[in-house]
Formats: sequence, C-alpha cells, structure tokens
Amino acid sequence: MNVDCINAFISAGTLVLKQATQQDVSTGKAFVKTTSAIEDAVCLIVGLTGKIRGKVSINMDKKMALDLASSMMGGYTVTEFDEMTSSAVGELANMIAGNASTILYDKGIGIEITPPSVIQGQNTIIVLDGITQVICIPLSLAGKGTIELDICIRE
Repeated sequence: MNVDCINAFISAGTLVLKQATQQDVSTGKAFVKTTSAIEDAVCLIVGLTGKIRGKVSINMDKKMALDLASSMMGGYTVTEFDEMTSSAVGELANMIAGNASTILYDKGIGIEITPPSVIQGQNTIIVLDGITQVICIPLSLAGKGTIELDICIRE
C-alpha cells in the first residue's frame, strides 16, 4: 500500500473537515478491512486513476451527513437527506480528493480523480471489486461522531 497516498488522504481529510465544520478532527488508529458497511449509511466514493489506481470511500451515518451539510451551508439546519444534502457531502468528498491529489502531485505522483458518487441507504455494504485490501482511517469530529476514510488501492 502506498504510504504517500494514505498520508495525503489523511492530511486532506483532516484539513477539509476542520475547515468545513470549524471542529477539531482527530485521527484514529488505521486498520485493514475487506468491505465498507454502515447502518443508515452515506457513502461517498471517488475513483483514482494515474500513477495510483483505486478508490476512496468516505463513510458516515446519515446524522453525520446532515450535520456536515448543515455546517457547509453556514449553519442552516439540514433535517433530511435530499438533493441539496447529497450535493453538499459530494462536494466535501471532491474537496478531500482534490486536496489529496494536490499533495500527491507535489510529491511527483500524478493522479486524476473521478466525480464523487453519493450512495445513501439502510444497511449499506460496499464491496470494491478487484481490491483485496482496504485501509480504514477513522476521523473523529469533536462531539459529532466518526467518519471512516477507506483507501483502496490496486497494487
């Protein structure tokens, strides 16, 4: 697994979440898993191409997605997962992936990112085809909960 890629997404995720929410963000202990599964889930998936190929999945529960969308809309309280909420959290994924690609570019690793896919549903399980190892980094927002940043790279 490419350590530069993992570190780039950790740095980008922490920075973007802190800016978007004005909350402290802490990084939990990374672990390996084979699928992404969350009850009442919102999953944001961004594809990676170029020198590094794979996917990044940003997973959270619906309440976290609503809280993030509210923060991104200047404190306007979002109470349902609608098109506007989907757009807001999708943009969050785009910002994280864009920041990570800039960090990697500065290290001489050129990647392109796909537009984010936003998946929302009950008892969602995401299986990433052809990828056997998923590195999960929990990102905790003070008093709000945890987002899982799943980095899945084909070696």
